[in-house]
Amino acid sequence: MTQDVQNDFPQYLSFKLDKELYAINIAKVKEVLDLTKITKVPRTPDFMLGVINLRGSVVPVVDMKMKFAMGQVEHTRDTCIIIVEVMLDGESITLGLLADSVNEVIELLQDQIEAAPKMGTRVNNDFIQGMGKSEKDFIILLDIDKIFSIDDIINIQQSEEKPKSKKGNKELKKELEAQEA
Repeated sequence: MTQDVQNDFPQYLSFKLDKELYAINIAKVKEVLDLTKITKVPRTPDFMLGVINLRGSVVPVVDMKMKFAMGQVEHTRDTCIIIVEVMLDGESITLGLLADSVNEVIELLQDQIEAAPKMGTRVNNDFIQGMGKSEKDFIILLDIDKIFSIDDIINIQQSEEKPKSKKGNKELKKELEAQEA
């Protein structure tokens, strides 16, 4: 397929949260993993489940249902982690998105995509790129770069940092005071 044809027929990875179908541009997807052990990180937002080890790299994992205030993803044999690249303030960040299941890669023509619905002035739906139309369902097309705020990313980045020492709070406080002096 040539580059021109790819631009005319964008591809999306579709996935389910509850019974609703969502999709993100395939160019943002690095890979899809079966559910694996997630290590919880203290003092992170509820939707930030923890981190996984992806070939030696620490990757934060976000429960998309919790992020969208839809409850929690139930862990079943279909539950998966979608590894994506998110751009925020010019910085690329790798995240894992926990979803109920992944469906398929789909192509949507421009006439199959409608603008995001207007939900009123109090509802921020900037992260919805549009509504894709398939034969029987609507597909909510997400702009993955707009789902997370700067504060979300700061919390996620802090969860990636490994503790540098096993010292207690008193020792760390003394070190900080000594550095400030």
